[in-house]
Amino acid sequence: MSQWVANPTARTALDDILPCVDNATAQETSKRSIEVTIQIVTVINQVIKTVSNGNFPPSYAPLYYNQSGPLMPPLCNPYNSDFTNRTCDPNEVALSEATRVYKKYVCQISSSQMCTTTGRVTPDSFSQMSAAIELSYTLYLYGPFLVDLQDCTFVRQTFTDILQDHCPGLCRYLNWIYIGLLMVSLAVMFSLIFWVIYGRERRYRVYTN
Repeated sequence: MSQWVANPTARTALDDILPCVDNATAQETSKRSIEVTIQIVTVINQVIKTVSNGNFPPSYAPLYYNQSGPLMPPLCNPYNSDFTNRTCDPNEVALSEATRVYKKYVCQISSSQMCTTTGRVTPDSFSQMSAAIELSYTLYLYGPFLVDLQDCTFVRQTFTDILQDHCPGLCRYLNWIYIGLLMVSLAVMFSLIFWVIYGRERRYRVYTN
């Protein structure tokens, strides 16, 4: 375990049970995950800006569905274009809060899919938007952890914690057990020696008498 933690690229017995990939592959996976998140957020913001917040005349159906009321705030993109972390602007909605916030902008619709109440998105549009937001938030939240699993960073850190926090005590207790077993073995050996000596001495006395 300690050898693998110190040099994870070396060939060890753990390679047979830990299907780790190289760091370059793991980083490429992380990059693609961030890229998907950026693209999804960009598409959602385009829909919000051009459709949901649009004021179209009735002749522009299906872009027009009688949307009205306060404008929807844009969705926060957690990454910059260079894939670095980005801080949300005050007027943006975080991924973790987006579904709850955007639900307030859902209107009721008629059989012709027209809003009959104040709102910026129809229930069907909100359902599709929520699914995309959940996917983006899942990639954002668990992407780094899954990459750590992929290149065994998480496993390596776990092994390091075990070696640092538990192995010293475990080795100490194992030494105590080893010493205890050694003492028991010596006691049994001396008992056998003394029993053999006693048996020979007893037979000698019987023959002498």
